[in-house]
Amino acid sequence: MSTNAAGDGTIQTLKIVVVGGGGVGKSAITIQFIQSCFVAEYDPTIEDSYTKQCVIDNIVAKLDILDTAGQDEFNAMREQYMRTGDGFLLVYSLTNRTSFEEIIKFHKQILRVKDRDEYPMILVANKADLNDQRAVSSSEAQELGKQLKVEVIEASAKTRMNVDQSFHQLVRTIRKFQAEENPPMLQRPSKSSSDKQSCCALL
Repeated sequence: MSTNAAGDGTIQTLKIVVVGGGGVGKSAITIQFIQSCFVAEYDPTIEDSYTKQCVIDNIVAKLDILDTAGQDEFNAMREQYMRTGDGFLLVYSLTNRTSFEEIIKFHKQILRVKDRDEYPMILVANKADLNDQRAVSSSEAQELGKQLKVEVIEASAKTRMNVDQSFHQLVRTIRKFQAEENPPMLQRPSKSSSDKQSCCALL
């Protein structure tokens, strides 16, 4: 099956926003996805943006990825990102219970800013390589996922486990959401209008 772009030949750009508490590994996951390297030191992010083009399910996607600040003092700035995002990675550290509990707050904030009941999001449990320090069980995460109606993926920025899958699955969720929001019924009117033009030409 050949690689293709959107129906009109352009490559669709999707804005992905990575949100979560401070120190959960949002930057580490993003940099691992973009550059295939692990950043060990923690340097609090204010805002970093990256672009990556990839092929997901034989369709080219250009991803504009925004890595946001986890600290509460950047709350107003975060709302601005949320307005423009097409989909969100909700990241917590499975070694940090507080970061898991904060997910509900981020989820609520996104839905409030978007004024929606549901929106494309994936819940990412980072630091799966530190299973011996786990503070949140897989079953608790799945339970929260059901409650929030989002898919849950356990990942490790350090070992690259499920990093690509997290972003790719979010893209699939965005595409499904957008297809349901804008069903492809636009082709018929454009066809009839072109028919009208050809009729005019005949007259």
